[in-house]
Amino acid sequence: MGSLHMPPLDHDPLKIEPGGELPTQCRNCDIVREVAFCADLSHDEVKRLATVRCHAAFPASFTVFREGDASDHLFSISNGAVKLYKLMPDGRRQIIDFLFSGDIFGLGVDGGYCYTAETITPTHLCRFTHRKLDSLLVEIPRLERRMYAMAIKDLVAAQEQMLLLGRKTAREKVASFLVQLSRRAVQTGLPASPIALPMSRADIADYLGLTIETVSRTFTQLKRDAIIALPASGHAVLDNWDALRELAEGA
Repeated sequence: MGSLHMPPLDHDPLKIEPGGELPTQCRNCDIVREVAFCADLSHDEVKRLATVRCHAAFPASFTVFREGDASDHLFSISNGAVKLYKLMPDGRRQIIDFLFSGDIFGLGVDGGYCYTAETITPTHLCRFTHRKLDSLLVEIPRLERRMYAMAIKDLVAAQEQMLLLGRKTAREKVASFLVQLSRRAVQTGLPASPIALPMSRADIADYLGLTIETVSRTFTQLKRDAIIALPASGHAVLDNWDALRELAEGA
């Protein structure tokens, strides 16, 4: 497993290309504008943001940073998937979120990251130093509003996660997880089904507060009840959306 202590980054700021064009990596970014870090920015503002950005490409299972490391950078996912987790003193792990294209992470508390971030799949990130990004917030007010809106979204997600862990049954938890992934896919312009499941069963278990065996058994039950199908590893087809949604809502 890698670490970001010696990151393979392009340390020079990304250069703006001739003719007023956006940087190539911005033009080729597969994030839809509605969910991206730069969603509300104008063409010129995106170009300005790109001058303080570095781009990084990491393999799967790469530790971007660890809980307690100095929180010097903010990251935006342009392609791939990342999991955020915390470890208990006895080694038990709680995954607090799965992040995908368009999501940001790396906000710290008291100068340190409050969780560990690790790639799930090969992942491309945009990296911004907090110092340089803070200097842009005055220059680009829409950037500050966008960061605030994304922080609020994270707070709402944390509240939903509390409900998920505290009150729902195993079947309701797995259903809720699949519904979340489906809705997230729609937000990024993908179909509601099939959905990608790049994370392992162990990751899902540590996110939902279940055992691996319970997660696997629940997937099998949902498949048996014709609510989902699992035609290939890493994907799920939602065959009965209404039943899945009702189950997730505790109906």
